[in-house]
Amino acid sequence: MNAAVATQTSPFVSGSVLVLIQFDVCEELRLDQLQQSVNARTQQQPSMKHAAPAYVRYQRPPVIGPLEPILLESGERLEGEVKYYDYGVASVIYQLPFSGDWESLVNLASRWVWDIDFASHVEPIVRRKLENVTSAMIKPYQRWLSEDYFIFHVREAEGAPTAAELTRDHGLRIAQVVRGDRLLLSDGEMREVLQSQVSYYASDMAVIGWNAAFLYDSTAGAETSIQLLEYANSQLLEFRHYDELLTGILDSVYDRLGQKRGFLARWGLARSATSLHTVLLDVAELTERADNAIKFLSDMFAARFYKLAAAKVGVPDYKDLVAQKLKTAEDLYHDMVEQFNQSRAFFLEVTVVLILLIELLYLFRGKPF
Repeated sequence: MNAAVATQTSPFVSGSVLVLIQFDVCEELRLDQLQQSVNARTQQQPSMKHAAPAYVRYQRPPVIGPLEPILLESGERLEGEVKYYDYGVASVIYQLPFSGDWESLVNLASRWVWDIDFASHVEPIVRRKLENVTSAMIKPYQRWLSEDYFIFHVREAEGAPTAAELTRDHGLRIAQVVRGDRLLLSDGEMREVLQSQVSYYASDMAVIGWNAAFLYDSTAGAETSIQLLEYANSQLLEFRHYDELLTGILDSVYDRLGQKRGFLARWGLARSATSLHTVLLDVAELTERADNAIKFLSDMFAARFYKLAAAKVGVPDYKDLVAQKLKTAEDLYHDMVEQFNQSRAFFLEVTVVLILLIELLYLFRGKPF
């Protein structure tokens, strides 16, 4: 074995462990400028597991650049790369080969998932990469939201078992790896983890959790799964950003409404409503662009895999939160406009009455108005 697990005379499993760390760095990235500035290349479209055309298509494929290795306190040296998505996400993958028994894999998973703060290691590296290409970043953020995810990819297992045999014989260990837990799980928890299992061939499978996934597949076969897991987590990161953004906007509007009472205060609602509506349009445009960044044209397995991955990491939940807050903000906007229109109508009525009174006053005095 390598640095990850102690060498075994007859390894039970071998493959790679990957840590995915993503940062929401700005509103939009100009990929053409990045490609020229950071020695990056455009990612190829995902390849499919089966012999068919690639039916998963990025609207704007991310560009990929090299990253310097990181050295963990344990002595493990990780090689990595970074992908830049046009909707402002920098996605980093570091990986380490491993081979060993199942117990070693369980211990490795637990240590990586819970004991190592990968984001604190990686964020300074990415910031250094981007500080020289600020022109490629539209509306950069000072504070970066981050997400991490772990992928345990087993390429070979002793005896070359099928997916069903691997689940039958090592289901408990697989569940421990996905949960990142050294302790034995209950039968119910193991079944719960293994319910999130998907396979295309009898010889491959993926078990997807909220914080980690277990893949049993060839290197080429796992490529699409890793890309779809990466994309699902980038969607989660984006919707988290929109949720925070809308929460701040709504709190700010409520504060202004609480301070503005009375007839004259309603006149200030027009500017606040216009500002709110502008932000709503921007958020709607950004969410649509992020949501449609990848297309599943005909590949039903890829679509099914992504749907499961997105559900497990929480994309639909945050997407619903964003949709609810967008609706709340839209209703608030219409209410603010209605209050302003009522105030304007009242002002116009008062103005007309005053003009009539002045005309009558001049008429009774016998003087033309």
